[in-house]
Amino acid sequence: MSEEKSAESAEPQTESHDPAVPEAYASFMRTGWGDRDLDLPRAGVAASAAARRTALAEAFPGERLVLPAGTYKVRANDTDYRFRPDTAHAYYSGNLTSDAVLVVEDGDAVLYARPRSSRETDEFFRDRQYGELWAGRRPSLKEISDSLGVETRHIDSLASDLAGTTKTRVHRGVSSAVDGLVTGDEQRDAELARVASEQRLVKDAWEVAELQAACDATTLGFTDVVADWENAVRYGERWIEGTFFRRARTMGNDIGYDSIVGGGRHATTLHWIENSGPITPGEMVLLDMGVEGTNLYTADVTRTIPVDGTYTPLQRELYELVLQAQDAGMAAVKPGAAFSDVHAASMRVLALGLEERGLLPVSAEEALLPDSRVYARWTLHGTSHMLGMDVHDCGMAAPESYARGTLAAGMVLTVEPGLYFQEDDLLVPEELRGIGIRIEDDVLVTGSGHQNLSAALPRASADVEAWMAEHRR
Repeated sequence: MSEEKSAESAEPQTESHDPAVPEAYASFMRTGWGDRDLDLPRAGVAASAAARRTALAEAFPGERLVLPAGTYKVRANDTDYRFRPDTAHAYYSGNLTSDAVLVVEDGDAVLYARPRSSRETDEFFRDRQYGELWAGRRPSLKEISDSLGVETRHIDSLASDLAGTTKTRVHRGVSSAVDGLVTGDEQRDAELARVASEQRLVKDAWEVAELQAACDATTLGFTDVVADWENAVRYGERWIEGTFFRRARTMGNDIGYDSIVGGGRHATTLHWIENSGPITPGEMVLLDMGVEGTNLYTADVTRTIPVDGTYTPLQRELYELVLQAQDAGMAAVKPGAAFSDVHAASMRVLALGLEERGLLPVSAEEALLPDSRVYARWTLHGTSHMLGMDVHDCGMAAPESYARGTLAAGMVLTVEPGLYFQEDDLLVPEELRGIGIRIEDDVLVTGSGHQNLSAALPRASADVEAWMAEHRR
């Protein structure tokens, strides 16, 4: 492949500080090793992935569809981030290894993968990125095929196999090496990305179970944080981030996104991921965190909790307003409803609350008009997004299928209204400045309404206080 070394012939990836390897040592290292195939169980996603590939192929009859997993991304110099495959690739293949490419054509599919190298090569004991003694054992082609139920070939044969006149679409922007193998057609490739997003909009029972497990693990992670509250107050936002991360790595693959731990005024910064501030008594802390499961489905949950374990009267008043807005948004989640209905229901409650507190420059009804929306100075963001293998899932779906579409049973979305009063906002009373509150849950659209997948984590202010009293030490 144009930008990737051949697994069989290229020199191992080493660094300038690595000691030289004498031929006597290299020859000695290439001999005397036992070998065996691992008896991997059939992946739980294998049957679903096969059905997904069929649906994708039916959307593009007579065409070849190329979906790469991607490769490692550099973190600093010669160190990489932990690998996570591209979502579309994993959705249609179930494969989680790097440098693989799924090719779907009519009713057939081939997974081109980079297997573990032969023990007779230097790669296995010298290569820092792929070598078994450096990075761990990669599965063999047979092991991948047996586990995922898909034909598997060596990645080195991809370039020649892609040659020819077959109409080909590539899921671009994932692998520059793969992008370079096929002449691009921006419109055609964008259509592949759109369809791949739209096919993920409705989750099957297996996917819902994965999301439920991610939500359950997330609930445990929030509880871990409260159970170690003394250290959270002592060490600040970083301690909370680290505490939750431990749960995510223990029960899942990783965190689904960088955790947001906003103590005090940091809660008014929507994507505060620096997490470097204090946790101060008398204030609240906004926790937006989610566990990504081993099959890459992620939760996305937010709670805003009182540092002292009890909300002040003002904090409770504002919190209950946001909760009422969330309740209204949840009530709007049902099959056949417009996706935008959820946001509209939540914003109406918040706008009326802001009007009641004398903060709006116009009436709530006028503020809610599309050509006004002045209430959004204090609400800032949309109330919902789709959730799945990406925290903001199905991002390439057409607006008519998503933002301007209707809800259907099997969709999973967040409901997350918030109020944010910036510390330097002179249009609100001083006692409000620096307060940020968001409440977020992960909601499944059912045949008759909705189900809150993250309901195990308390939402009502009194319930949050009781939960903190039970677990805090």
